[in-house]
Amino acid sequence: MSTAEHSTATRRQLFVESDRHQTRVAVLEDGRLTEIHLERKKTRSVVGSVFKGRVSRILPGMQAAFVDIGLARDAFLFAGDVREALSAIDDLSDADPQTKEFPPVSAPPIEEVLTAAQELIVQVVKAPLPNKGARITTEITLPGRYLVFVPTVASNGISRRLQEAEERERLREILEKLDADEGGLIVRTAGKGKQLEDFEQDLVVLRGKWREITERAKTAQAPSLLHAEEGLALRFVRDRFTAEIEELLVDGTEAYDEIVSYSRSLGHGLGNRVRLWDEEGTLFEQLGIEREIDAALRSKVWLRSGGYIVINPTEALVAIDVNTGRFVGGKDLETTVRQTNLEAVEEIVRQIRLRDLSGIIVIDLIDMTEAENREVVFAALERELEKDRAKHQVLNLSEFGLVELTRKRSRENLSRLLTRPCPTCEGSGRIRSLSTICLRLRREILARANRLGDRRLVVCVHSEVLRSLESEQHDILDELREALGEQLVLEADSSLHEEEYHIAEA
Repeated sequence: MSTAEHSTATRRQLFVESDRHQTRVAVLEDGRLTEIHLERKKTRSVVGSVFKGRVSRILPGMQAAFVDIGLARDAFLFAGDVREALSAIDDLSDADPQTKEFPPVSAPPIEEVLTAAQELIVQVVKAPLPNKGARITTEITLPGRYLVFVPTVASNGISRRLQEAEERERLREILEKLDADEGGLIVRTAGKGKQLEDFEQDLVVLRGKWREITERAKTAQAPSLLHAEEGLALRFVRDRFTAEIEELLVDGTEAYDEIVSYSRSLGHGLGNRVRLWDEEGTLFEQLGIEREIDAALRSKVWLRSGGYIVINPTEALVAIDVNTGRFVGGKDLETTVRQTNLEAVEEIVRQIRLRDLSGIIVIDLIDMTEAENREVVFAALERELEKDRAKHQVLNLSEFGLVELTRKRSRENLSRLLTRPCPTCEGSGRIRSLSTICLRLRREILARANRLGDRRLVVCVHSEVLRSLESEQHDILDELREALGEQLVLEADSSLHEEEYHIAEA
C-alpha cells in the first residue's frame, strides 16, 4: 500500500498550545498522539536558521571544521557539506551563466577549501546537544509553501512522497517553466495539484529571502544571524497544514491570530479549519495529551493485548524489546507471538515518532518459527514506517529476530527536551538497592566508630532504609549496635532521597 493510500485513510489533526513561555504542537492520527514538538521562548530552535560564521579550527584528521556562529558551542562542518561557491561573501555564485550548473564537486580535503578565520554563510541542519555543537552546511535550503529553493545547487527535484507518475511528470514540466535565476528547486508534498502561478508566487518570496540574506552577509560582522527560521507554530502551518489535516485547534489567542493570518496569506483555503480553544482548562490537559507526554518518558509501554515493549536509549543506539507480558493468546504459541509482534510494530513506530528517537535503533521482536509470519510482521513494520516523515533505512529481519534501522536526527528528542540526568544515579536511571545502601552505611559508620570517644553518632536516613535495617537487614543493625551501643542514634526522614543519609557527631 502506498503512502498516499495511507494518508487518505488516516484522520489527522494538529493541536497547538502556546503561552508566553513555550509553544507545543501535537499531531494526532486516528485520535492517537504520534508527534509532539516543543519550542521554549528562551531556547528557540536554530535548525533552519542561516548565519554568517567564522572558521575557528580545521580538523584534517576528521575532514571537518569548527565554525563560530555565535552559539555557546562552535558548530561542526563536514568537508562534504562545504561549497566553495559560498566561501567568497561578495561573489556568491560560480555557476555557469548559460547552463546554471555548478562544476562537479568531489569534496576536496577540507584544509584545501577552508582556512582559519575564513567567513562563511552556513545553515544549521542539526540542533546542538549538551555535549555537541550544531551541525551546519553551506548548502542553503529555503522552504516555502510549495517549493524549496536551493540557491547553491542548480538542479531540480520533486518530493519522494509524491509517487504518482503522472503528477510527477506534470510537476517536472512546471519546474522547467520556472525561472529560478540561480540555484535549484524542489517541489514539496503540498505542491500536489498546484498550478504554475502558485509556484511562481512562492518563488518570488523565496528569491526575496535569499537576496536579503546575501545583502546582510556583505556588511554583517561574523558571527551573526542572517535569517531566523519561522517559529514552531508557523512552521507547522507552512509545512504540515494541508488538505489532509481535518482541523487545527489552537489554545492561545495570540498564536491563533498569527496562525489565521499566516494561513490566509498562504492562500490554500484552509483557514476555516483553524479553531480557537475556548473551553475551560488547557487544551493538552483536557484532551489527555499531557498524560501521553508523561507516558512517553517511561521505558515500558503496554500494548492493548497485555503485551509490552521496553525502550532503552543508550549512548550508541536505542534498544527496543518486545514481550508477551500478560497476553497468553488463545490458539497456539506461534499465533500468540505473531499477534503480539504485529501489535508491537505499530506501537514501536508510533513511539519512535513520538519520542523522536534517532540514530541506530534495534528492535528485538519475539522469535517466530514460521517464515511467513516473519514476512507478515516485517511488512507491517515497513507500512508503519511509511508514515514517518524522518529519513530512515531499515534492514530485513535477522535470523535472531532483530530489526535494525537508522533514523535521521534533526532536533533533540523528547527525553532530552523534558528531562535531565538524575543527580543521584548519575544518569543511569536506576538507584541503589536498600541492601546496597545499608551495607554502604555500615562501612561508613564502622569507619567512624573508633574515633568517636564519648560522643554519639546521629545517623539520619530515609524511612525505607530504617525499615530495612530493622527487618530484612537486621543483622547489619545488630552488628552496628554491638559496636557502638547507645552511641548510635538512628533517625528517619522521609524527605531524604533513599540513597541520601546524614551522619553527624554529637
